[in-house]
Amino acid sequence: MSLLALKRVSLLNVITKSLLNSTRSASTSGWRLAQNPAQDTQLITVDEKLDITPLTGVPEEHIKTRKVRICVPARNAMQSGANNTWKWRLEFDTRERWENPLMGWASTADPLSNMVLSFSSKEDAIAFAEKNGKFVKRFLSRAETVSEKIYK
Repeated sequence: MSLLALKRVSLLNVITKSLLNSTRSASTSGWRLAQNPAQDTQLITVDEKLDITPLTGVPEEHIKTRKVRICVPARNAMQSGANNTWKWRLEFDTRERWENPLMGWASTADPLSNMVLSFSSKEDAIAFAEKNGKFVKRFLSRAETVSEKIYK
């Protein structure tokens, strides 16, 4: 190797080491602050509960006037077992629908019309609906009927 090439390699090594050292000190500065929490620590206390509903991005018409139906759906005809059949479903009421003139498909402008949420208990579904400001329309549940089977 020539002398010029050796100088370039050594210069490149010096530059690389200086860049790595500055990056390392910048990345560990947060760790040093975490080790000494008494330095420049300020706490903010909030006395009242803040309402953040305007920050959700959901239009007012979907929050105030929306009704939901909470039910346990009927079991599928092809289903013989009872596992996973007692989930409570929260369904939104249907809004205006129209027939698409081009293809004849049913259309809607409602983003919540096809959304179904499932819950493990009725109380969880009610709590979710009340938390989100929905009016619960009705509760439907299947009565568990066990028919006695006599085999000979």
